[in-house]
Amino acid sequence: MLVVLTGGTGGAKLIEGLGHEIDPAQLTIICNTADDFVLHGLNISPDLDTIIYTLAGLSDPVQGWGIQGDTFTVLQQLGKLGDETWFKLGDKDIATHITRTRLLRAGLKLSDVTDRLREHLHIKARIFPMSNDGIETRVETPEGIISFQEYFVKRRWQPEVKKVFYAGVKNSRPAPDVLDAIGAAVGIIICPSNPVTSIGPILAVPGVRNALKQVTVPVIGVSPIIGESAISGPAHKLMAAQGMEPSALGVAKGYADFLDQFVIDSEDEALTSKLETLGIGVLATSIRMKSLADKMGLARQVLALVDK
Repeated sequence: MLVVLTGGTGGAKLIEGLGHEIDPAQLTIICNTADDFVLHGLNISPDLDTIIYTLAGLSDPVQGWGIQGDTFTVLQQLGKLGDETWFKLGDKDIATHITRTRLLRAGLKLSDVTDRLREHLHIKARIFPMSNDGIETRVETPEGIISFQEYFVKRRWQPEVKKVFYAGVKNSRPAPDVLDAIGAAVGIIICPSNPVTSIGPILAVPGVRNALKQVTVPVIGVSPIIGESAISGPAHKLMAAQGMEPSALGVAKGYADFLDQFVIDSEDEALTSKLETLGIGVLATSIRMKSLADKMGLARQVLALVDK
């Protein structure tokens, strides 16, 4: 069993590649839930849904989120009624949120709901939320503190960021089976996801980082940064706000206490010697995933490092 830590669209791309290279039943995915929020009375889990749709073969390959071919009739009507429309909820996507909200209100935990959705969509991989407890990534700006979704989607990551923190994480616990999965893994992959707002919250859940430090199997990371910028999204801005160097080296330093191998882009090959001083092995290759062939190719190289 391979354990994969992920969040965001970059992680979903690598997971899609992995799902084509090995039997998806060999994958256990631990997903960020600090982006979760409530809108229109519905419980929305963006990162979980991106992984679910990806593994179910439903995801929109152009947008990187949502369901391919979805329509937005409900959203358009909400706008006519004066409601918020900045978060693009498709009609089929809304069905997922209605189901999740109904089951949560019936008393099920998020991990149980996620497993039901996985089963109904015939997904062989296991998918775990990082925690069943409420954890929220908050972004401090000069104008005040806002949610990550407001920063990222509503305000298109334009505000200056002073600090990022995870509200509720100190009193949280990993979801059931998360720590057991890490301990039983034959290899662990850290996806090319935002190290501050996708992987960071997972590592901040008490017990997770320590579990990664205790494993004796290979832990492989893939950089979400090429040069001084994120492949997509604001990871470089958020890293700088947290006092991290916005580079592949900065990402690796954040994972250095548990990382064995790090995959960087060929453009960053000059960082190899600095990365190796951290005690981390380095593979420099193409990490841009523009096509399914790219995703599968990178997945093969990551899997080869696990099997070393």
